[in-house]
Amino acid sequence: MLGLLGLLANLLRLQVFYGEELQARAQDQQTLWMREMVPRRPIIDRNGNMIAVDRPAYTLYAHPLMFRESSEAIAEALAPVIDRPAQNLVQLFRSGESGLKVIDRLPEAVANSVSGLRKDGLELVQGQERLYPQQDLYGEIVGFVNSDRLGQAGLEMSYEEQLQRPMREVELRRTGLGAVLPESTPEAFPTADELRLSLTVDSRLQRSVQQALRDTIETYGAQRGTVIVMDVKTGEIRSLVTEPTFNPNQFYRESPERYRNWAVSDLYEPGSTFKSVNLAIALESGNIQSGASVVDDGQIFIGEWTIQNSDYDYAGARGSQTLMDVLRLSSNVGMVRVMQHLSADEYYTWLETIGLGSLTGIDLPSEIEGILKPREDFVADPVEAAVAAFGQGISLTPIQMLQLQSSLANGGMLVTPHVVTGMVDAENQLQWSPDRSAPRRVFSPQTAQSVLQMMEAVVDDGTGEAAQIPGYRVAGKTGTAQKASAQGGYVDGARIVSFVSLFPSDNPQYSILAVIDEPQGGDAYGGTVAAPLVKTVIESIITTLGVPPSRPEELAGDRWNVQSAEEPVYENEGWDDWE
Repeated sequence: MLGLLGLLANLLRLQVFYGEELQARAQDQQTLWMREMVPRRPIIDRNGNMIAVDRPAYTLYAHPLMFRESSEAIAEALAPVIDRPAQNLVQLFRSGESGLKVIDRLPEAVANSVSGLRKDGLELVQGQERLYPQQDLYGEIVGFVNSDRLGQAGLEMSYEEQLQRPMREVELRRTGLGAVLPESTPEAFPTADELRLSLTVDSRLQRSVQQALRDTIETYGAQRGTVIVMDVKTGEIRSLVTEPTFNPNQFYRESPERYRNWAVSDLYEPGSTFKSVNLAIALESGNIQSGASVVDDGQIFIGEWTIQNSDYDYAGARGSQTLMDVLRLSSNVGMVRVMQHLSADEYYTWLETIGLGSLTGIDLPSEIEGILKPREDFVADPVEAAVAAFGQGISLTPIQMLQLQSSLANGGMLVTPHVVTGMVDAENQLQWSPDRSAPRRVFSPQTAQSVLQMMEAVVDDGTGEAAQIPGYRVAGKTGTAQKASAQGGYVDGARIVSFVSLFPSDNPQYSILAVIDEPQGGDAYGGTVAAPLVKTVIESIITTLGVPPSRPEELAGDRWNVQSAEEPVYENEGWDDWE
């Protein structure tokens, strides 16, 4: 009797004092949550071609305790289906009784073949796998997702929120007999929305540019390179290629260094391509006019420093030179003379005004700011302004270089470079677009037009002759710069060559920049390496995007034909100066 009373008292105590806690524990132990399997949203190019998409993928588990045949028999049947040695499977089956992971990332067709074996003890668990059909064509742009399906680089990371579809969970209850039932009658899972992240890039052009860049790097034994094509009025990136790149389907095989898009994440000293920007600064300041001339003595002394033109040893002094001649012949001394019309302090203010030292705002992750020395250092030492006149001593990313050059083609406006149009539905109707900074004026239309005409002379009769294309007016600027060292100073004998083009120069639509890091050979300059590369890219633009000729009379007798921009189809030497 006393024992029974004690038991009743204990039950009463548990019910009164711990009832709610125990009930909650029991409920937690009996409650399961099922998460709906929702694929990540696809990424497409401007023509609807698939760049990234989810597909069903399966993980195969083995539970040897449930085998009704020998491990050897199961292994012999399974091995040819999943392309694994039977002996390895036997060893795995003998290592445990249940929950043995055999293989993951099985395509649906292979999973169906496994199911067709009808072997007890083999379990297929469905999941999703991210597939990049274009292989390495967009590695530097799109990035990749990890095993947890989270973006780790590129747009997969910066647009994680937009690419993840909303997911819902259903509450399940485990009965005393172990069965799992829904807590309430569940609503049907909603079908996945059909939104896709649409990009500004064109896969046909991207493929052509990638091949042209690879050919150039191989020919000149360069370390790396990048080419960017941008719409000068909107900032839309039509192509962005870096080499070497990586295949996001196999990202784990590459060094993480490959994941960085150096077109937005690495700095370089632009050299002579910056001269066109400097001319625009000088003209916009009002301190010099477009029809002015400067004296080019071939060399100039700035304090204890001597600055020379690259051809001084055999060309000597050129004497009086127009601003067009200074740019056409890429004269270092001439540019120093031009920029001396501004005080160092005023020049520095202009460099800040055009955004040097700031971000462009491109919608790719890990963009870094250009480097502009502190104002007091720049103003105190006259050589700082002098070398900046021909693009040394300042650093910026390739994407910022292209943004600045584009302002000379669109009437003086800084536009925000971008690779994302927005989220579109199945009918390709825009449902969401990211916020971007409004275009900002940095130069007057008159200044931009004046410099554009000078850049056309560079290609017609200057250091950029290798970029000439019959029937088309092309503006451009060559650049060959010493390569800055991470330890300070410059790498002995190393150079970075580049060429920027505004095309077609009579009505600019596209800006193109090619930067090649450390090309080898005594004749490796901007005009001999980068200019021919950009010419090849422009020829691809003409045929792919459909640009009519500026001078059709030059093409008399030739068949001019362009490929429709909507059709989803895949698949000379110049002289430059040494700064």
